[in-house]
Amino acid sequence: MEIKVGKYAGFCFGVDRAMKMAMDTPADGGRVFTYGEIIHNRQAVEALERKGIRAIQDMDGLGQCSPISPDCQMQAAETGMPDLRADDCVIVRAHGAGPDIFEALEKAGVRVRDATCPYVAKIHLLVQKQAREGHFIVIYGDPAHPEVKGIRGWSGNAAAVVETDAEAEHLVIPDGMPISIVAQTTSVPGRYESVAANLKKRFAFVLKFDTICNATVRRQAEAGELARNVDAMVVIGGRNSSNTQKLYRICLDACPETYLVETAAELPILNLSIKKIGITAGASTPEWVIREVIQGMEDMNNKVDGEMSFSEAFEQTMTQLIPNSVVTGKIIGYNNNEVFVDLGYKADGIIPMDEFLEQAGFDPERDLREGAPITALIMKINDGEGNVQLSKKKVDSIRGLEIMDEAFESRTPVEAVVKEVVKGGLVADFKGTRVFIPASQVSDRFVKDLAPYVGRTVSFRITELVKNKRRVVGSCRVIIEETKAKLSEEFWGNIEIGKEYTGTVKSLTKFGAFVDLGAVDGLIHISELSWKKISDPSEVLSIGEVVKVRILNFDPESKKLSLGYRRIEENPWYGIDRKYQSGDIVAGQVIRIVPFGAFVELETGVEGLVHISQISSVRIARAEEVLHIGMNVEMKILEVNSELKKISLSIREVAPIDPPHSAAGEFVNSPDHEGYSNEHVEDLANTIGDILGDQK
Repeated sequence: MEIKVGKYAGFCFGVDRAMKMAMDTPADGGRVFTYGEIIHNRQAVEALERKGIRAIQDMDGLGQCSPISPDCQMQAAETGMPDLRADDCVIVRAHGAGPDIFEALEKAGVRVRDATCPYVAKIHLLVQKQAREGHFIVIYGDPAHPEVKGIRGWSGNAAAVVETDAEAEHLVIPDGMPISIVAQTTSVPGRYESVAANLKKRFAFVLKFDTICNATVRRQAEAGELARNVDAMVVIGGRNSSNTQKLYRICLDACPETYLVETAAELPILNLSIKKIGITAGASTPEWVIREVIQGMEDMNNKVDGEMSFSEAFEQTMTQLIPNSVVTGKIIGYNNNEVFVDLGYKADGIIPMDEFLEQAGFDPERDLREGAPITALIMKINDGEGNVQLSKKKVDSIRGLEIMDEAFESRTPVEAVVKEVVKGGLVADFKGTRVFIPASQVSDRFVKDLAPYVGRTVSFRITELVKNKRRVVGSCRVIIEETKAKLSEEFWGNIEIGKEYTGTVKSLTKFGAFVDLGAVDGLIHISELSWKKISDPSEVLSIGEVVKVRILNFDPESKKLSLGYRRIEENPWYGIDRKYQSGDIVAGQVIRIVPFGAFVELETGVEGLVHISQISSVRIARAEEVLHIGMNVEMKILEVNSELKKISLSIREVAPIDPPHSAAGEFVNSPDHEGYSNEHVEDLANTIGDILGDQK
């Protein structure tokens, strides 16, 4: 027969804590009582009674014990129970109690120990807070259950308790009052979701809190899955236990042959045809009861050689955790503050979210997938709320130091994220271990400001490692120099004139720009930056700009490179003879006047010459007589020479520009007086006029 035992079977943290508290409470001269049954398990309560610890069922009959066992009942009938005394101690049950109970115990003057499950205590505080803020409290659960009664007490006894969708549909809430709904910790999640959804349909503001215990959810999910895959199912637990009853119903729905037993004496005679049997137990079931039931099953069934016994299967579910040991679990969820890990233990492991947020590029949706394995160091078995406190950062640090030790020996490069700038250099973090990188080792060049490195991932080689002091020193410079040397060798072995590369502008000077090609640096002369004349390289490029360049010339011995930046196709004279042809009429602007004529810009970067003889229909001595800079003119193309980058133009053949006409002008224009300027003519005319006047 194949045995499958649920690993979440038995005591949850809250129950285990309450039982240990009761067992360890000294009488100190008085008596020890529990308010209500410490847990819902008859065998556990009887064990306490044998120690003389009895249950007070209500505070109305203070001191009236209501024992369970026949012996206790007989003793109470014969002697009665006296009122509580100051030296007595009362332990509040794991299910908790309302504030009125704590007040009554305080008035009675007895010692009080609170064994309320931390998960239940959280609900008490939540309900109290929401009620004070004006919310109407709705509790999903069994109204007769002591946990629900206690929760209701913290709401001021004003909360409504619903157990079904029908009750939720008929619930009456004061108009406009916001609703906060909580669930009994042992509730079935699906049913709670249904009731909450029903309330959200009916009312405008409903705030739902997830208060079902994680251990309960996992136990129920595991039990249902187990029951679907076996021929028979045994559920161990008290019949008066709410969580055990729910567990039984879940298993019964999945496996018709499901049995609920409190002790080994109630075990049924199983059909011999059963090949697979599953075992689970409610959260209030003590471990010794589970062991007795399993032993009873073994007594009834002969063990076949080679098969696992019931007790062996149970022992495999009892995971043992040891502080400061490394464990591997599976991620089961997270919130803003914590990551929850399933360790195969009765309680979850919890890792602070801060440990993950410190990692560069951390993405919770990607890095915290449900079911993903995770390794951590156990810090505490019980963090005060029943969880196992874990640290991923510490185990990473331990393993990180081991990895760095191997990298140090093998001279393998390591990558880490820079965390801060300190005096003399940088501090990087490699899996929780600090690595110091001196300022002189950050780069192969002097770095004045180290601040931009913070948050950046850098590659370095470990140059010093002292394990017992956790001192690690690294050098990025070594890696950079080695990488550049390798790239330089490859570069000079494959270089060709005309070959193109992509680089980064490293610096600018008056004569050009230096470009870092990764392996080597090259110079773009100022004349190679633009097709038009520029006075400074900054007119074209800026430091840090990524550019595409081509090799113009190189010297492998001196390691010098001449680079070209401007493109042939960007040359305004490229294909000029196809664009401009002799005889075309074009327009342009006068940009420069010289003794032999004027230069006219046809388009950006393309100029043509109008010779002085091609400006006017008459002979002029200087172009300024009829032209000025910025003047727009029409011209005829006489000749285009693309190789010499020359275009000859004529204004005279389109619209000649002549000097202003006058008598003197006619004299000047006569063929016998070529070469005289207007100024000469005017001077001559004035002189003749003076002579004639004197003669008169």
